[in-house]
Amino acid sequence: MTRRDPINATNDEARALAQGILEQARFGALAVSHPETANPYVARVALIWTDRAIHTLISTLSTHTQGLLENPACAVLVGEPGDKGDPLTHPRMTVNAVAQEVDKTAMKNAWLTAIPKAQLYYDFTDFRLFRLKTVSVDLNGGFGKAYRLTPDDL
Repeated sequence: MTRRDPINATNDEARALAQGILEQARFGALAVSHPETANPYVARVALIWTDRAIHTLISTLSTHTQGLLENPACAVLVGEPGDKGDPLTHPRMTVNAVAQEVDKTAMKNAWLTAIPKAQLYYDFTDFRLFRLKTVSVDLNGGFGKAYRLTPDDL
């Protein structure tokens, strides 16, 4: 008996769904290696999709930032369930990435346009802005709609 591959061929519908999830996302679950134990560590972070990449503004006082500084390999889960139905049937995606610190000053307008309340802390010196350079994407578009995307698909 041959098992059917549960991953569908990437198509324009999957690309559009992934793009929509990224454009709407304002937070996600960031997975890093814990800086002291190297165990998986997950934290909720604010994020925006701009310049074809996820960006996150995080404090150097946090464990997840220390984890990224020690090992920039990370993943972020984006996509929130709607108000109705089983949360596991709603679209979401895991973006595997490598974090790179970027110029916080240059991104200030884009960030504050997307997340205006960040005006309160954006200029704090402990906050750094990271670009999460996409390596690969696992998109779950709902029941029976699993895809693997590349950075070029985004």
